[in-house]
Amino acid sequence: MKKLKLTAMAGIFTSALLLSACGAESNEASGAEDTNSSDDNTITVYSAGPGGLAENIQEAFEEETGIQVEMFQSTTGKILSRLEAEANNSVADVVVLASVPSMEGLKSEDKLQAYQSENGDSINSEWSDPDKHYYGYSAAALGVAYNTSQIESLDADWNEFSEPEWQGRVAMPDPTSSGSAVDFLYGLTNANEDGWDTVQSWMDNDLLIAGANKEALNTVITGDKDVVVSSVDYMTYKAKDSGEPIDIYYPESGTVISPRAAGILADAHNVDGAQAFIDFLLSDTAQQLVADAYILPGNDAIELNNRAALSDIPTLPLELENIEEKQTKTLNEFSTMN
Repeated sequence: MKKLKLTAMAGIFTSALLLSACGAESNEASGAEDTNSSDDNTITVYSAGPGGLAENIQEAFEEETGIQVEMFQSTTGKILSRLEAEANNSVADVVVLASVPSMEGLKSEDKLQAYQSENGDSINSEWSDPDKHYYGYSAAALGVAYNTSQIESLDADWNEFSEPEWQGRVAMPDPTSSGSAVDFLYGLTNANEDGWDTVQSWMDNDLLIAGANKEALNTVITGDKDVVVSSVDYMTYKAKDSGEPIDIYYPESGTVISPRAAGILADAHNVDGAQAFIDFLLSDTAQQLVADAYILPGNDAIELNNRAALSDIPTLPLELENIEEKQTKTLNEFSTMN
């Protein structure tokens, strides 16, 4: 894989361990349909959620263009597995993944075709392929969520959660159930020489490993725990706006940004329809739908009223190289900790 100069983000879940972690991410999966159509007025999209946003984009696209969408929604890992199983009998026209490196993997295997979208110049170039094989149309950040009924305000950095005052009060999603938790661990330990020492100090301080993202967040919403580290921010913002006693912040030393990307498959049946879908996904209309779902839009000119802007989030910079091997090692390293 070529080097990419990006913020820390989602990894490629092509190994069995990483596919398992990503496949268990219930917040990305929202069911599936049988998809197999070559109608000129129909396209097939494989989309890694999140649930609700994909449906809203589909409905708006169909209304604007008249092109019908047959949607398969699941996790990044399951979509990659399905694409592999269909290698000799392609079905999808467009693929949307919660992982830019996974899109890089598809590109390196010549499974994506380049397309210069009419709206491409408005999208964050650091989240997108310079050769136009995919576009990072949105992103989430991983922060620290806390219960506002139990903590008035909080700005502790990552290593401070090992202090005695936090013993037994902190939760984290399980990296074997949450792909984003693997991303977080990889980003934190790759950017900091003492990253693994920090994680071990949390474990020594009675860190609760609490299932996937939703389960971990629920421990703080219910007050069982005060804090969840590596919290997917759009889920936290959504819970906050629904009235739950929760808020989120991003430690000053930086956190992980996880872009979601879309591209056209090399063997797409309806190329014109697929191109229209990419154009729409990058349009102001769809980008506003992204923002309304508490997710960072790829177009930073879109107004945000209910979450922090990318410019306000400190991030962990790194170059992604040999990401598959490194993330597998990350998960293996975590699995040996106690």
